[in-house]
Parts: sequence; C-alpha cells; structure tokens
Amino acid sequence: MHDIRFIRENPDVFDAALGRLGVSPVSAEILAADAARREAISKAEAALAERNAASKQVGAAKAKGDEAEFERLRALVAAKKDEIAALDEEAKAGDERLRDMLLGLPNLPFDDVPDGTSEDDNVEIRRWGEPRSFDFAPKEHYELSCAAGLDFETAAKLSGARFVVLRGAMARLHRALAQFMLDTHVTEHGLAETNTPVLVREEAMYGTNQLPKFAEDSYQTREGWWLIPTSEVTLTNTVREQILDEKDLPIRLTAHSLCFRSEAGSAGKDTAGMLRQHQFEKVEMVSITHPDASLQEHERMTGCAEAILQKLGLPYRTIVLCTGDMGFGAKKTHDIEVWLPGQDTYREISSVSVCGDFQARRMNARFRPEGGKPDYVHTLNGSGVAVGRCLIAVLENGQREDGSVDLPAVLAPYLGGKTRITANGGFE
Repeated sequence: MHDIRFIRENPDVFDAALGRLGVSPVSAEILAADAARREAISKAEAALAERNAASKQVGAAKAKGDEAEFERLRALVAAKKDEIAALDEEAKAGDERLRDMLLGLPNLPFDDVPDGTSEDDNVEIRRWGEPRSFDFAPKEHYELSCAAGLDFETAAKLSGARFVVLRGAMARLHRALAQFMLDTHVTEHGLAETNTPVLVREEAMYGTNQLPKFAEDSYQTREGWWLIPTSEVTLTNTVREQILDEKDLPIRLTAHSLCFRSEAGSAGKDTAGMLRQHQFEKVEMVSITHPDASLQEHERMTGCAEAILQKLGLPYRTIVLCTGDMGFGAKKTHDIEVWLPGQDTYREISSVSVCGDFQARRMNARFRPEGGKPDYVHTLNGSGVAVGRCLIAVLENGQREDGSVDLPAVLAPYLGGKTRITANGGFE
C-alpha cells in the first residue's frame, strides 16, 4: 500500500510512476478522498471540543439557577453528541474509501526497471550453462517412457484438469528435489526452515497483496479461509503487526509447501504435462530487511535461487522484468528461466521480487532503529525454486534416446545413491 503523505507531496511523480505501469493518473481522485476524510476528522474534533466546553458550563449554569442557559447547554451537548457520531461515521467511511483506493493500486517500479508492455520487453542480464546438444529429437517430460509415473488420467478422475498423481520414481524424485532445495537454503544460504499453514485468514492475503485484486486467482473455503497461492503469504505475514528490533534484521525464511492457484487467466495455456497446475509444490524464500539493505538482499536472493540450478547442472538465464510484465506488489523482479530442451526454450522456474515497504504498510510491519521512531521494514520474496518445474527440467535435460534419464549427482544422497531412472521408470 502507498504512503498517502508521499502522494500529497509528490502527486505528479506518483502519477508518472503509475503511468509506466499503464495506470491512468489517480492522484487527484485520491487527494480529493483524502481531503474529504481529513475535513470530516477536523469537524469531528471541533465538535468534540465544543461539546466538552459546553459540558463544563452545564454545571455552572445549574449552580447559578439559570434554567434557560442550563437547558440550552444541555441541548447543545446532546446535539453535538449526535453531530460527532455522524462525523465519525463520515470519517470512517472516508478512511475505508481511501484505503480501498490505495489497496487497488500496484507498487511503483524502481527507476532502473525497463519500460515495456509485455514479456517481449524483458531484459536478459546473464546466462549460465550451455544447453545440451542432442543427437536425437528431445522429448517433453510427459512424452518420456520413464515418466509413466506422471499419471494425469487418474488425477483427472480425482480432481479434473491441471492435476497430476506422481507414482514411484517420479514421486521420489520430486520429494528429493524439495529436500535438496531446503537443505541447500538452510545449510549454505542461512535461511531458517519454516513450516506454515496452507489455510490463511483474509487479512494475510491482503497483507501480501493477493487481495483484493486477485481474488479470482485463489481458492476460498466455505469457512472463509483462503488456500495459499505461495508460502510467501504465510512467511511474510509472520511479522504482521509487529515492531521488530533493528538488530534482528534481516529475517530470512524458507518453506516447502503446497500451493494452490486457479490459473483463471491461463485458459488454453500449457494444458499438456505438469508445467501449469492448480496444485503444486514450491520452496519459497522470504526476507524481511532494513530499508537500506533490500536492494542488496534482492541480488543475494536471486543468487540463492540460481545456485540451486547450478548445482543441478540446469542451464538458465536471468532476466529483469519490464514494467508491463512485473507483478502487482513488486518494485523490481528478476525471473530465472530454465532451459527445457523438449520445448526448445527457456521457461520461468523462479521469480524473485523486492517489494520495498509496500507489503509492510499493508501488514503494519515495522522495526525500531536504535534511538529512532519505528519505520516500515522492506519485504522480499522468491521461489527457491518451483519443485514441479524443476522435476520437468531434470527429466528433459537428462533424457537419453532410450527414454531413460541421467540424474544430477547432487541428488544421489536423497535417492539412495541412485543416479539414473531407467526407461521403464525404475531407479538404477
């Protein structure tokens, strides 16, 4: 959420930044709502002062025996009470209107974020690894003979489209990847492993900007809980409504969780295989930092996600998203795209964003500098990485012509020393 004081002092700057995101100027409307709210508050305060003054005079009039003045003052006190209640309601409605307006606006991009309207305008900043040269036509993950353990037919009977049942080697490899990611982030990157609920209250979804704008992209239960689209929601909200000590920053967390997304805007996209699912697993990274450290932390977190792919030997490229492709809550985003030979292209496997104080204001998450007043923390989040997409990349990059798959050596300790999935779907 945005700082109304910044908008008051910099309306043109605010509108210009939103304009880079394709949002029409809104500062005038926001400031009008803010002025009406503040006027109602001012009138309520003035009426309260008048009531308090009249209340003090009521007793004096009674003591003097001035019945006419006593009745006038008593009527004034009663009238001011009703006036104050009406003005308080008006101010409350103004607060809610202004809050709703601010909640519906995206974060402002950093100046160095490239302008653009779509993914075609994203800017590549580096590549790692050389895509393997095959002497046969590489297949997509679901076409491999060893991938019989990817059971889409049974999943469709159970749940419908965009679900999968993992069996045998596929299930174990998927689990191994998640364990490997967690172990790496905890032991090498210094993140604290955390296990959080997948059902959250509405306030948590507001805190990390899934609501109100993206309600249709998530699932809500009959009881009112929301299924998390990512554990960014729970990890970030662990500092909700807190004032942290400066010495405790940064807070670096990681979690492996189920994630749920309706994919409302992706009809017809990636319908084959398990690239885009309603239910999937992800290892998430979240950092809560001092404002002065968030940009450096963004680079560090990007490096943590890249390290996972490097250890697995998976070629990737890292890009900076343009203004037209960036997420609602981000000030800057790095996407990491892994090479998928079956599709002959790079596909997103991680997205790492710095949000500034945008989420912290929605959560009222602050820290207290030594000798200073509380200030808002900065929040960052990123995939470290998406487990299902990593499974796809491992299968496609390690495939052999007979349908078997050579596995990354770093996974052997998680697979009982096995380094290969045979063409019939077993380990050896």
